[in-house]
Parts: sequence; structure tokens; C-alpha cells
Amino acid sequence: MPRDTDPIATSVWMRPPPRSRGEQPPLSRDQIVSAAIELLDAEGLDGLSMRRLGNKLDAGATSAYWYVTNKDELLDLAVDKVMGEIDIPDADEVGWQTVCGAYAQQYRSAILRHPWMIGLMGIRLTLGPNAMRMGDRLIEALAAAGFTRAELAFASSMLTSHAIGSATIEAAMHTASARAGKSTNELVAEVGPYLRSLKADYPSYVGWWHENKSMDMEKVLGDGFNFGLERLLDSLEMWLHRTKRPG
Repeated sequence: MPRDTDPIATSVWMRPPPRSRGEQPPLSRDQIVSAAIELLDAEGLDGLSMRRLGNKLDAGATSAYWYVTNKDELLDLAVDKVMGEIDIPDADEVGWQTVCGAYAQQYRSAILRHPWMIGLMGIRLTLGPNAMRMGDRLIEALAAAGFTRAELAFASSMLTSHAIGSATIEAAMHTASARAGKSTNELVAEVGPYLRSLKADYPSYVGWWHENKSMDMEKVLGDGFNFGLERLLDSLEMWLHRTKRPG
């Protein structure tokens, strides 16, 4: 695989910190990464370029290149800064289920605040200090609960997949609403006449929809995520009792 397409070889975390290359620029790395996140939040992944970032900072791209060599490295830093928004409590203080719940809830919320992250999931390494702190806290909690070896990875993956999957669907609905200039509820209501025309063919689905058509979609999305998360935690607890704990 060519180096420029290798997500490991091109990760900012896999090379030594930049050495001094003359006079340090007036802007700090944190300022540059924060400006990049603002661009990403406003315009998505396609809206970020080193040139546009330089224009936003009114400093050209030179300041950014002091810290990174390309856009991919800048994205690595941006993702890790977002990971820093996730504050997971200590398992010794609150218990493993609370830790796991907080992890999934805050991960989902971070993605919804920064939906451009969806396009980087599984593509760029998340090995920065904030991501490592988050992962370490989650593993600590799962290990304390009794998960070991591969089963710990499976449990972690379940929680992560639920958070990312829920956020991906909700972010897509928000994008569709914004493009249409309508609320999610308004878009759903527009489907009503079509669904009613299908009642004879799909009576269970259409009947359920008709009975629940007044539901607030934003609330449904949040409640649905919480319902799924609670069932995941319940099932993990049941599995632990069945396989790990006598009696």
C-alpha cells in the first residue's frame, strides 16, 4: 500500500513531534485546530483545506504547516480535540454501567455536534491523548465489571456501534431537514398521504404509523437511543451473571 494511502503511516500520532523549524508561528496548535473544527462544523470535510484554513486564520497556511504536514494530519488533531469533549466518569466512583452509558451518550452527542466525524470513522487512527484517555477509562470499567480478552472488545464495540449508528441516522435526518428548510416533523408529515395509500397492502405498518404520527421525531430519536442503550447494558449485565458469576 502506498504510504500516502496508509492510515497508519500517515497518522500524525505515528511520527515524532515537529522539531523547531525556525521562529515559532504566532498561532498555537490549539488555535489552528479549533479554527479547522469551525470550518468542518460549518462546511463538512470538503470545506476544509489548508488554504481555506490559512485564510480563516489570516495567516496563510504557513502556521498550520508548522504543526502538520497535510490535511490528514490536521484531521487527526481535530478528531482528538473533539474526543476531548467526552468526559467519562471514574468507574470506582459510579460503577461500570454508568461509565459505559456516559461513554455512549457523550460519544453520540459529540458526533451530532460535529457530524463530519462520521466520514472519518474507521479511516483515520484515533490514537491521540484524548481518544486514548477515553478508551482507557472504558476498558478500565469493562475490566472491573468482569469482561476479559476478546469479550471486552466485543462489549466495547457494541456500545460504540450503537452510539455511531444512532448519531449517523440522526445527523442524516438533520442534514435532510436543513436542505429542505423544514423540520424533521414536517418532512415526516409529508409522507402521510403516501403511507395512507398503502394501508391495504401494509396494514400493520400503516396502522402503527397513523396511531403514532403525532410523535415528536427529535424526541423519538433521543428516546430510541436511550432505550437501546439501556437494553444493551441490561444484556451485558445478564451475560456477566450467566457466565462469570456463580449462583
